[in-house]
Amino acid sequence: MFTYTINENGLTVEELLRTKWRLGKKIVHELRMAKAVTISDEPILWKEPLDKGTKIQFAFDVPASNYEPTTECNVVIRYEDEHCLIVSKPKGMATHPNSPDDKNTCMNHVMRHILNNGGHYVEHVHRLDQGTNGLLLVAKHPIAKSIFDRMIEEKTIIRTYAAEVQGNIRTDSGTIREAIGKDRHHNTRRVVSPTGQHAVTHYEVVNRYKGTCVVHVVLETGRTHQIRVHMAHLGHPIVGDTMYGARETSSGDYALHAIQLAFEHPFLNESVVVKDQ
Repeated sequence: MFTYTINENGLTVEELLRTKWRLGKKIVHELRMAKAVTISDEPILWKEPLDKGTKIQFAFDVPASNYEPTTECNVVIRYEDEHCLIVSKPKGMATHPNSPDDKNTCMNHVMRHILNNGGHYVEHVHRLDQGTNGLLLVAKHPIAKSIFDRMIEEKTIIRTYAAEVQGNIRTDSGTIREAIGKDRHHNTRRVVSPTGQHAVTHYEVVNRYKGTCVVHVVLETGRTHQIRVHMAHLGHPIVGDTMYGARETSSGDYALHAIQLAFEHPFLNESVVVKDQ
């Protein structure tokens, strides 16, 4: 299904899977039982040191994802290789279905792209709010999903957003460390709460205007509505974000854009930086 090139002398398959990729015991066991790892289609000893440059093959059964495909894929693919793709999700489109009736989400469109190219598995690694547009990372096989999920947890996938906020933030940069929880009085709203989940947002002011400023924001955690809640907590809600106290705009919308994804690719052993236009 895919080939991986060993990039250091003496690395074993066991070390690659357990130490470097840190796959779960279940996945490693399944790969071993299926004899899924080979060299030139020959079985391999998992604890045998391999030379740098050795190409090993992975071939295993991949389950089919259950997103119903759209007729056409109408989302832009910004990056793609055999392990993942990065799509530009439009504003107003949900990341994934929340009910059987949701058939026009970003993942439904991505499923059409995958099927058109001979695949049948695709799962999002993180999500974007419906009102947020921009870059979304999607895994194309279960091993990639497992590794990218861990990278999100360990904050080694750097997600950068741009937002225009009300007023002018006094400091040019800063970090917001405020836990976020559900609003007991509103089903979908979130609030800063000492009993909420740990949340960290880094921001930098990149442009200042008369009554607003533009900030670039890097998420260290990925809580629901995190940027919206944290900027409102600073007293500078995102322009148009009426749910969090901003004035309504003529479009009735707010502007939050996932503009960049950056990470060290675990399969290609190279840096990937993708920007949205």
